[in-house]
Amino acid sequence: MQNQIERIREMELRMERVAKTIEELMTALSHFKALDDDLEVLDQYYGSDEWKQDLAADEAGRLPRDLKRGVLSEDGLWNLLSEVREMNKRTRRGDD
Repeated sequence: MQNQIERIREMELRMERVAKTIEELMTALSHFKALDDDLEVLDQYYGSDEWKQDLAADEAGRLPRDLKRGVLSEDGLWNLLSEVREMNKRTRRGDD
């Protein structure tokens, strides 16, 4: 009987862990879905004429020194958009 009780307790813990993770994932996916517009705008901006002009202005020192400019980092924005594409692939296929 003790083995049975231990097994039930273990299975209950596993079920709670999975349920909590699913709930967190569903919340995160909802937050991510709300960013569709932002992602579309960033994707269009990256490599556009406007982006190239902004990058040239930055390289020429015409932008304020305290201006955040992560979007002008080729690797930063490209990596972010690549991560989004990879995540979309994984969630469609159910890969880990």
